[in-house]
Amino acid sequence: MAEGALTAELILGTTEDVLRRYGPAKATVVDVARALGVSHGSVYRHFPTKAALREAVARRWLERWHEGLADVAHTDAPAEQRLRDWLSTLFEIKRQKVREDPELFDTFATLMRENLAVVDDHVTGLENDLAKIIADGIESGDFAPRDSKVAARAVFDATNRFHDPIYAADWKAPTIDVAFSAVVSLVVSGLSVPD
Repeated sequence: MAEGALTAELILGTTEDVLRRYGPAKATVVDVARALGVSHGSVYRHFPTKAALREAVARRWLERWHEGLADVAHTDAPAEQRLRDWLSTLFEIKRQKVREDPELFDTFATLMRENLAVVDDHVTGLENDLAKIIADGIESGDFAPRDSKVAARAVFDATNRFHDPIYAADWKAPTIDVAFSAVVSLVVSGLSVPD
């Protein structure tokens, strides 16, 4: 491969393939370079360390996997419906990734544990989506007045079982949809204006 044709995107895509093939414990920058047909120094020109490369892959996965989720927060639907849709969409995204490629999801979970700052940044974005929905619900009178940022964090924490990769094994349980619906209904009830 010509050095000029080597881009960060190409390196990231190849790194994903290498991670899938070898797993996060065995994949190296040399493996990535070999797959690209370049020297490992060429990879290091784009990503100065193995950790930086893996961080970029983690960030890319989070962005790609949650693409469109923010759109749910900004629809014209009532806040309660948007909240339910947003939480359902997040859960389904995670569950689908586990069903489609469990080994890749395990690799994803490993990279997330290695890159907690990336995860924190991403979670902040997710909480901002929730805060938008909650603030809109407060403004419309559907949700009781409260600090929307604090409430967003509480909603995120309350639904953790349905989006944190540590609980991925639970997502196959036959009762998981009933459990999810019960938690979401409880969360919505807690936010709603009392009758």
